[in-house]
Amino acid sequence: MILDTLANSKKYQALHPLFEKAFAYLSDQNLSTMADGKYEIDGDRLVAAVFTKPGKSTEEANEKFECHDKHIDIQVCISGKESIGWKPRENCKQVKGDYNPEKDVSFYADAPEMYFGMEPGQFVILFPEDVHSPLIGDGEIKKMVIKVKI
Repeated sequence: MILDTLANSKKYQALHPLFEKAFAYLSDQNLSTMADGKYEIDGDRLVAAVFTKPGKSTEEANEKFECHDKHIDIQVCISGKESIGWKPRENCKQVKGDYNPEKDVSFYADAPEMYFGMEPGQFVILFPEDVHSPLIGDGEIKKMVIKVKI
């Protein structure tokens, strides 16, 4: 997991061949005026989703404690304040249901080991080994999630 501000995004472009294109896309957009919806950046290799949702309680968010096998998430806070639960996948022991290959998601019944906050202008990179429960907060949260195909 990597947590930083969009101003520092160039530091991470070399970590994956598609990160440079993903961060260039982010810098070219007026995130605050983007409509909710899906945006194709580079075919199915790089897809963004913008959504605005009410924040969830910690308990409610932890019901969907998730990770992905075939994608890296770049999650960007556009407005509101969000907390995200996190735990390394290697420490998760309680698989919750079967892996869903269509949605590329696995769920766990484990509890996060830690929580971190995100404010507008910050992003987190979540790799397949990062189990996470997003959208914890009060009020409305607008964010973008870019799915980077591995």
